[in-house]
Amino acid sequence: MTIIHLVTHSGGFHADELLSSVVLTRLFPQAKLQRSRDRQWITPAADKIIYDVGGSYDSDAQIFDHHQRPGPLREDGQPFSSFGLIWAHYGRDYLAALNVPEDSIETIHAKFDTKFVLPIDLLDNGAMEPSVAGPLSIMTLPALLGSLKPVFDDTSPSADNDAFLTALPIARSFVEALIGNFAAKARSKDIVLDAIAKAGMSAILELPMGMPYRSALDQAEAAHIMFVVHPRGDEWTLGGIKLSNDTFDQRADLPAAWAGLSDAALENASGVKGAKFCHNARFIAVASTREAIMKMAEIAVLEIA
Repeated sequence: MTIIHLVTHSGGFHADELLSSVVLTRLFPQAKLQRSRDRQWITPAADKIIYDVGGSYDSDAQIFDHHQRPGPLREDGQPFSSFGLIWAHYGRDYLAALNVPEDSIETIHAKFDTKFVLPIDLLDNGAMEPSVAGPLSIMTLPALLGSLKPVFDDTSPSADNDAFLTALPIARSFVEALIGNFAAKARSKDIVLDAIAKAGMSAILELPMGMPYRSALDQAEAAHIMFVVHPRGDEWTLGGIKLSNDTFDQRADLPAAWAGLSDAALENASGVKGAKFCHNARFIAVASTREAIMKMAEIAVLEIA
């Protein structure tokens, strides 16, 4: 039977049912989103998907709540929120609806679950404290989405629903942008692996355009590569390679004498005609031609030899 109702609870909202709604409204765009705790709405039926309300988890009956005791757990014993349950059952279909290639769906489904869904599950269940984000806790996605709730003295009877509907497309933009980035990384991997093979034992990796390259470098165990060059518009860039995604430290910095310089000053310091800019933090430089950027890259390699 066709799904004609997507049912979650009324009142204040949290990230888990909001993000569940992102997935379900994409898959069932003709279904009406109903926010209610009325028994008639939260009673399972073939034409409904009920989530984050109802006191039961039964995928066959299309009800996905996690507030009951005991609540549903992942295979490793960590708790699900409604978002985790919805992602487990509908995430692959959602990725297909976003035109993620079939051969990448399982990988991206698992990656998104680990990096995005699981933290939402843990926070919603109190299994992880917001304080783990330190001073950035107010900037986490659950906190930002929570800031869209109505203020305490908004007495409009539709305030909660209006806020939920305002937050929904904002949440969607974050989810679909991240999945788009994961899909792009999957597309880029073969291109980068081919470029690594062409580079051989050179410390300079040349790519045909700016693209994600870190996972391919790790896969190829190409620890000898220190810098990456690629065209950007009518210019070329030279960049360092971070040691990991958790630090700004690099395998190698650009020469200290270039830091913060541009145009003629950088040309004089580097001895390269066409050198245009080097960031003060020495992680990126720009030149007007491929010839100039490759000369700069070769100089940078010699400085660390």
